[in-house]
Amino acid sequence: MKRQTQSLLLLILGGALLNISAFSGTYVNYVKPGFRPLLIGAGAVLVGLALVALILQSRNHGSHAQGQGHGHDHGRGPRVAWLLAVPVFAIVLVAPPALGSFAAGSEDDAPAPRPPTPVAYRQLSGGVPELALGEFIGRAYDPAGTSLAGRQVKLTGFVVPSKKKNRWYVTRMQISCCAADALALKVAVQGVPTPRENSWVQVTGEWIPWKGKIPNGYVIPDMSATDVTKIDQPTEPYE
Repeated sequence: MKRQTQSLLLLILGGALLNISAFSGTYVNYVKPGFRPLLIGAGAVLVGLALVALILQSRNHGSHAQGQGHGHDHGRGPRVAWLLAVPVFAIVLVAPPALGSFAAGSEDDAPAPRPPTPVAYRQLSGGVPELALGEFIGRAYDPAGTSLAGRQVKLTGFVVPSKKKNRWYVTRMQISCCAADALALKVAVQGVPTPRENSWVQVTGEWIPWKGKIPNGYVIPDMSATDVTKIDQPTEPYE
């Protein structure tokens, strides 16, 4: 690959990083919000290095052209090398969306997280509090078993259909660093029709207590819904 081609690829990659982090909020589809300064810095460095390299190569080429009166055909190599830029152009032109129902999978093929570590949860406030799915699941596994009992709460997530009748999943992907380590948090919803797959909703309802004792392994908790409202995807799609 020619050095000029390498520099142009660096320029495109750096521009793509700046495009999704500095000039838009698309980066939250791939990493946690705290990584934005690092992405902006990395993009700026790549663009700067590429511009410096292109300027130096342009000067060297001018000097070389003055010393030689003919050029050379370097074949198809540089043109083929541009194929490496296709994935970068795809990110710039068609930014992949946040992970959705396909990544979450169904209850039969998706890996189950470990049962939550017991936490001393605060008492829920009055009204109908909105809970993160992770907190709802944690409270469902609370040994005290009283923090969700008889309480209406709101959960926000996208819709994943179930293979079982009369239920579906309100789902949110949880990430530690980036989308590559995403884990699906699910709550099974009963009592209302299944909305369109992958649509974002806010569900109001009550936790359905376990039959008997808390499961030893991980079991997706259930809720009985009384209302489902369609919403736009949140600015930060992951928990």
